[in-house]
Amino acid sequence: METTNAIGRRKCAVARVYIKEGTGVITVNGRDFKEYFPTAILQNTVLQAFEISATVGTYDVTANLDGGGITGQAGALRLGISRILCELDPTRRPALKAEGLMRRDPRMVERKKFGQKKARKRFQFSKR
Repeated sequence: METTNAIGRRKCAVARVYIKEGTGVITVNGRDFKEYFPTAILQNTVLQAFEISATVGTYDVTANLDGGGITGQAGALRLGISRILCELDPTRRPALKAEGLMRRDPRMVERKKFGQKKARKRFQFSKR
């Protein structure tokens, strides 16, 4: 089987994901994904698509992540993996879609407005 690729995005993070048949090795930016994503929550986020589709340990993943923080990068990687798994076997799509893994999360950081402290927070009002 040749390599299949897809793109996943979350917040400002972009993940270019490449999958081929193998033993379940996941490499992120040249490092093992457990080293790149130090917490168990982020590691489970990355593996969630494989667990739902019952394909843990059957594919090797190579990913190039760019932008954002590690939480956004983990979500982008999960979306890229989900898209590839659906491309390889369309019967996996209903299970992944029911868990919400096939949808790009549209939530982004709201910009700071001028004359305010943050996006919504304002400077303290003084009547006198």
